[in-house]
Amino acid sequence: MTELDPIAAFKAETAAQAAAYPEDSAFKEASAAWLDHAFRKKYMYNFAWADRPIIQLPGDMVALQEIIWDVKPDLIVETGIAHGGSLILSASMLALLELADAEAKGETVDPRAPKRKVLGVDIDIRAHNRAAIENHPMARRIDMIEGSSLDEHIISAVHDYAKSFNRILITLDSNHTHDHVLAELEAYAPLTSPGSYCVVFDTIVEDLADDVFPDRPWSKGDSPKTAIAAYQKILADQGRTATDGDALRLALDRSIDDKLLLSAAPGGWLKRV
Repeated sequence: MTELDPIAAFKAETAAQAAAYPEDSAFKEASAAWLDHAFRKKYMYNFAWADRPIIQLPGDMVALQEIIWDVKPDLIVETGIAHGGSLILSASMLALLELADAEAKGETVDPRAPKRKVLGVDIDIRAHNRAAIENHPMARRIDMIEGSSLDEHIISAVHDYAKSFNRILITLDSNHTHDHVLAELEAYAPLTSPGSYCVVFDTIVEDLADDVFPDRPWSKGDSPKTAIAAYQKILADQGRTATDGDALRLALDRSIDDKLLLSAAPGGWLKRV
């Protein structure tokens, strides 16, 4: 048997280690208790990416950058903008990808003409957030559309925009009710490229007590996780066609769930296979 090189050996070791976490009941219980406290304390509001607030758990940010580096998309579509931190994270990763491409080819990057872009959609882009995003060093890599992600004109605009790109990654992080997320999956999941991801955030709603979100329209039984289950049943029973003309199949990447444990998106890391 050929001996693995040190890097491959390390990756294999850590993957096997993480795959065993779900069998560790004490670890899972401690993680669940921490998440309950974290959401009650709004822990995820404490962070920023390149000076823009990003309402995410740190582990989810790391997982997303791993996915972007691996997939190497030329377009990331995000529903839900808030303060813009996630847009900036995505744009900065795309900038790194372009820099890596240029270094490999012995070329230089023209920051005025980025090839990879982020498209954000939000029903209400507040003026101060728009101004901060548009004045950020990553601004040239970001376009935004204001309006409901379920509006037919918005959906059409996103699909038209996406036609200019070859490898697309989707993140859904706006309204977290079952009906809204299911409709977003119907609208945007078909844009996901083979081998890329459609990431659905805040599936954790289904795993937390209802009193964690007393002022929100979503709750246990009416959450992104229930929407994913419904959409997977639609894919299995009825089928859907991706925008590239092939059958759309999405599978949960359990390796991400296994290693994170502390995540707002358990069961939400959907990979097109």
